[in-house]
Amino acid sequence: MIRRLLGATQFLTLLPVRVQTASPGQSAIFFPLVGAVLGGVGGFVLHALDGFVPRAMAGVLVLGIWAVITGGLHEDGFADVCDAFRAGRSREKILSILKDSRIGAHGALALILITIARWQALASIAAEPVWALAATLAVSRTSLVVITWLTPPAGGGLGFEFSRTLNTSATLATIIQAVILALFSGAGVLLIWGSAVIIVGARIYFLRRIGGVTGDCLGATCLLVETWGLILFTCPPCM
Repeated sequence: MIRRLLGATQFLTLLPVRVQTASPGQSAIFFPLVGAVLGGVGGFVLHALDGFVPRAMAGVLVLGIWAVITGGLHEDGFADVCDAFRAGRSREKILSILKDSRIGAHGALALILITIARWQALASIAAEPVWALAATLAVSRTSLVVITWLTPPAGGGLGFEFSRTLNTSATLATIIQAVILALFSGAGVLLIWGSAVIIVGARIYFLRRIGGVTGDCLGATCLLVETWGLILFTCPPCM
């Protein structure tokens, strides 16, 4: 189990792991835990800085901490997807763009907009931040597992390796953990339902356009789910 925990840490963060780890699919069982820790750290920072600096400044700091720890992995995937999935493009052209490490104008603009949305959500969060952010990031990291389990990989790369080593028992374990964490957050039902809609919608779209998912598609889905959770916790009537 330690190898699986270290594998999840290695897959989702830039924290140094110097030993051999389990495969991404085997490590998926710990994705909600790693996500919850990341979210909890962000929530603790927001809580600790309350009354000392404006919440907007604290939100910038949280986004910066997450970016440093994760390496902006999901942001990169989101930007690549926004660059690649233009109307009228063939499957081959989309996959070719997804393999390109450069970010174009569409990807840059989309990344700026979603970052502003997340920043403003953090600045306006109405729930207890530690539980809210822990639940949000746990569910968003679980979305990586669920969409991979539901959707065939498109081509090789990270998405293929993840899909190849992922099994049903690990997927169900991540879902159960995410649901439990979400229910402690005060808006668990809406968080789960909204995330499910995003995952199903992303699956349908990616299947129609390229016949499956790549690593970038997984990252984009994760970031959309995370953004949904952050926005949800700015709404007091939802809790």
